[in-house]
Amino acid sequence: MDEPDNENWDEDLPDYRPAEDISSGEIAEALNSLYLLQGDPYLAMQITGITLVDQFIMDVEYDVLKELIESERTPPNAVFLSAQTQMWIFAVYELLRTWREQAKDVIKWAKNGGLKTKIDALERKLPYRHHGREIFASRLRKVLQDLSIVGTIEADLRRTHYLFNKLEHLRISMAKHQVRGKQKSIAFAPGYGRINQWCGSLEYQLEAGQAIFGSISRRDIADGLRSFRDRSKIPTVEDIGKFDEAMKAMLKAPPDFLTDDQQF
Repeated sequence: MDEPDNENWDEDLPDYRPAEDISSGEIAEALNSLYLLQGDPYLAMQITGITLVDQFIMDVEYDVLKELIESERTPPNAVFLSAQTQMWIFAVYELLRTWREQAKDVIKWAKNGGLKTKIDALERKLPYRHHGREIFASRLRKVLQDLSIVGTIEADLRRTHYLFNKLEHLRISMAKHQVRGKQKSIAFAPGYGRINQWCGSLEYQLEAGQAIFGSISRRDIADGLRSFRDRSKIPTVEDIGKFDEAMKAMLKAPPDFLTDDQQF
């Protein structure tokens, strides 16, 4: 019998960088490369929190993995890791959701001629000083002065699209116990994650009814955030369209356990 070809076996293994090789500021640097996330001190506080907690959780993940290997059973600290992981994922989701909504609004106002009107509304005098309105108005004014920025914002939305889409699917399962895009559905195992054997991060299945179409770990999300620093491979509009169509097809493909008249 011929020997199996294991020459390229290691190429299929996950390529997680050692924790000590990851700079504590990489996530902050990557997120600040997204236009409209720079210059807002309140968003900056959220970025700092996400960055700091990522480093903390990464240490816990490797401790849990070490204990799992040594004891060959789920470590008690995995419960704490699960709690921290879910809170971190929610924080990342909300930051990206807020930014994406603002980015889409700015693009819309720039294209329909509404930027100046929005700036004037934000700068209207109030009986008190509103720092949040002032900061947002100043960011909009920069776009109004240089409309080429709109193209940068559109590209930033595309380079975050894949990760945010998966993150949104996971967040709906965790927080609402539903399948994304399916009203009154029930998620299969919301919030249940298995310990990744390579980095200790909790890994969650992306499911739609009876189908599992992928998985994602907290470490995958963190590494995805760090990858935003790379502007060399930004998906095209066509790439995004194909991805969205594939996701829709996967969500529609599996039949539900209950018929339409049994849904409640």
